[in-house]
Amino acid sequence: MISPVRWQDGRLVLLDQTRLPTEEVERAYASWQEVAEAIRTLVVRGAPAIGVAAAFGVVLAARQSDAGDSSALLADLEEALKGLAATRPTAVNLFWALDRMRRTIDAGRGLPVATLGDRLLAEAQAILSEDLAANRAMGAHGAALVPEGARLLTHCNAGALATAGYGTAVGVIRAAHERGRLKLVWVDETRPVMQGSRLTAWELGKEGIPHRLISDVTAGFVMKRGEVDLVVTGADRIAANGDTANKIGTYSVAVLARHHSIPFYVAAPYSTIDPSIPSGASIVIEERDAGEVRGVAGRQTAPAATPVFNPAFDVTPAELITAIITERGVIRPPYRFD
Repeated sequence: MISPVRWQDGRLVLLDQTRLPTEEVERAYASWQEVAEAIRTLVVRGAPAIGVAAAFGVVLAARQSDAGDSSALLADLEEALKGLAATRPTAVNLFWALDRMRRTIDAGRGLPVATLGDRLLAEAQAILSEDLAANRAMGAHGAALVPEGARLLTHCNAGALATAGYGTAVGVIRAAHERGRLKLVWVDETRPVMQGSRLTAWELGKEGIPHRLISDVTAGFVMKRGEVDLVVTGADRIAANGDTANKIGTYSVAVLARHHSIPFYVAAPYSTIDPSIPSGASIVIEERDAGEVRGVAGRQTAPAATPVFNPAFDVTPAELITAIITERGVIRPPYRFD
């Protein structure tokens, strides 16, 4: 199975997703600052994977600290927590994982430095293991929603690469394929960073899952032709009312699905649900560098001075979502989260 994030020999090892699909390069990180930069530059991406990586970033902060006592270590860890939290504002799993690490730190106040470091490593490893288990449970719940011979459309990458492994939306695809239910997966290219064409198509090819890549603007056309039976996407943050932030373009797909009477499902771990956010209107949307839109694969396709609006995410209203697939089961509207 694809392992985008793992702990090995005292370092965090990440599969560099900026090099896919042409090169499979792993990079090892020994400091929390390096992990923060890897998150910021999309070496690791996808809400659950970011959370896992950040948790191990805190472990590295403890290991690189030269603090001789607990209070000095806590100061170093606080710096790391703040630095890691500042990398990506939209994906709630980042803050959820860092909160778990903070609780471990608070519970370990006064412990010897080495003991607290061991507890932090155990917590980060638990976050990774729990994510893998949640993804497989989501896959099983979601596969039950996939009709025989289904043609499924997905947007962006919510696969093993976006998690600790297996995937959320692609986890549903994997499970449905394992049960012989899938005929075809339509893969949106997902401009401007092309996570669909670079990453999802790469994953599905490795798994031998039948798929066809389409430009984002083709999604409505294949729906109109009656060639899409359901849509499954991932999520980066789900508000208390079910409004869902996901990769830019997801809202457009949801609108198209509703117009064509196609079920639109979101697959995400329960940790993606943020009950402190009443609706999608309160979700902070990250804006990224204009160069991502002015060019493709390093080639400039727009005048250098062209003004650009480049939101990384959009918000799909709850009323457009047929159901939310979590490791706890399938949640249908009206959305109520414990």
